[in-house]
Amino acid sequence: MPISWDDFEKIDIRTGTIIEVNDFPKARKPAYKLSIDFGSELGIKRSSAQITTHYSKEELLNRQVVAVVNFPPKQIADFISECLVLGVYDENKDVILLQPQRSVPNGMKIG
Repeated sequence: MPISWDDFEKIDIRTGTIIEVNDFPKARKPAYKLSIDFGSELGIKRSSAQITTHYSKEELLNRQVVAVVNFPPKQIADFISECLVLGVYDENKDVILLQPQRSVPNGMKIG
C-alpha cells in the first residue's frame, strides 16, 4: 500500500550509538536490553532487540545503529522500550542491523 510523503515525514528515524547491552531473560524470544545515545537533542533511549543470533553483547557495544525514535513507549515484560532499532531479516528470520556506512554524529535524522 503506497504512503504519502507526509506519512513518511511523520517517522523520526535517527542514528545512535549503543552504550549499554544487557541480557533480557524475561523476554519471550531471546533479546537484549539496549541503551542507545541519540545525542543532546533526544538523549538516551532504551530498546529491546531480538538480535542475539548474529550479535554478541561485546559486538554491539559502541556500534552505531538506525532507529525509529517517535513510537510511543512499549512495555515488554518488565522493561519499557522507547525506540525501534531497524534491521533486515535474513533467510532464517533473524535480524541483521541497519547502520550508517560511515560514523556520523548521534541523533542525525534519516530522510
